[in-house]
Amino acid sequence: MAAIIASMDESTSRNAALAVRDLRVNWHPCTQMREHDARLPMIPIVRGEGAWLIDADGKRYLDGISSWWSNLFGYANPRIAAAIAEQARTLNHVMFAGFTHEPAIRLAEELVRIAPAGLERVFFAGDGASAVEIALKMSFHYWHNTGRRERTRFVSLANAYHGETLGALSVSDLPLYRAVYAPLLLQPIVAPSPDWLDGEPGESAEDVALRRLQDMRAILERHAHEACAVIVEPLVQCSGGMRMHSPVYLSGLRKLCDEYEVHLIADEIAVGFGRTGTMFACEQGNITPDFLCLSKGLTGGALALSAVLTTNRVYEAFLGDYAANNAFLHSHTFGGNPIACAAALASLAIFREEPVLARNRALAAHLARRIALLREHPHVAGVRQTGLIAAMDLVADKATRTPFPGAERRGLRFYLHGLRNGMLLRPLGDTVYFLPPYCITESDIDRMVDVAIEGIGEATR
Repeated sequence: MAAIIASMDESTSRNAALAVRDLRVNWHPCTQMREHDARLPMIPIVRGEGAWLIDADGKRYLDGISSWWSNLFGYANPRIAAAIAEQARTLNHVMFAGFTHEPAIRLAEELVRIAPAGLERVFFAGDGASAVEIALKMSFHYWHNTGRRERTRFVSLANAYHGETLGALSVSDLPLYRAVYAPLLLQPIVAPSPDWLDGEPGESAEDVALRRLQDMRAILERHAHEACAVIVEPLVQCSGGMRMHSPVYLSGLRKLCDEYEVHLIADEIAVGFGRTGTMFACEQGNITPDFLCLSKGLTGGALALSAVLTTNRVYEAFLGDYAANNAFLHSHTFGGNPIACAAALASLAIFREEPVLARNRALAAHLARRIALLREHPHVAGVRQTGLIAAMDLVADKATRTPFPGAERRGLRFYLHGLRNGMLLRPLGDTVYFLPPYCITESDIDRMVDVAIEGIGEATR
């Protein structure tokens, strides 16, 4: 830490001083903390304006990843900020067992109105992983309450990520997060991912989806009797490297779940609220899941809040006499928090009153044009895009898609280049991606892609 301070001029020491204080007391996520002493900068942010973050020394960073995919309408969005302030002056919190309040009622009504038809009940929690936990428990408990107690397992997809609490991690398939905790986890039934990058020569994304649906059929034929639900990230497996699949997979999966009488859980925590070009990714497969998990963009990224939407059929399986002990005994202290609900209502009002989705589609088209030339880069493979999510992989050999040795940490080189040039682009390993807030401009996109192209050149040199 002393080295960090020594390397900086007195006029730019505020960042360094705050970093030193932070590193004395805080433990940050997804980080080898020792690296902050030398290799990784710790950047104190004091303000946000639209798509930009400003550090303690006044340097500006364009956020190309929406602060882990949550920021929709920009930092310090005045409409959302005003709703938060107004609600804080009247009711900041009340427990949601035996009590209610209008912000939660209005938010649940609005979510039911805009969600795929048939989702009519809302259960609030605090974050995305908690929403996944709730959906898993509700599905299991449903079968328990309806006399199907042999159903104790879940089907998930290869390369999936659903969060890092133990239940959510159980249905995830990324060894980086899962391996150490394996003795603590449930053992899911893992189906092949419909990721179109895994296609055979000449296969389209739809061909891959149809082939993987046959794999899923074979799994359900063997395991439906013991399976509670299939859980899927619709259209984009985000933490798994921004891998994408055709909506055909969602349509077919819904039919298979109906045929074999298992629930379908749609984890739209990252892809919901306009990211893929429609309000919910499920819309592109024309499906209604049995459980829809939402978070991140629910409040526009302003506050922590999550929700699980489900059907009246599921809800009614938990009704009965007190002595039956079949209620859903799951609670989060801040689930349905009034301030968070007010932020979410303000965010949804922006969707309702402004042409957000049309604007997103125009921005996505501009982003597609700008990244097209990267398809010819000798160390870039798998250029892909779904809505306002675009990604590509840094590779040692383009023809064979051979990755760089992990120890070379090419993605870290790319990340550091971005920071030096006022850009927040934090890759997933060697997968570079763009997932900007909706308030970004076309000129901001141009700058973002220009810096990325330079960073890819530096990282793959």
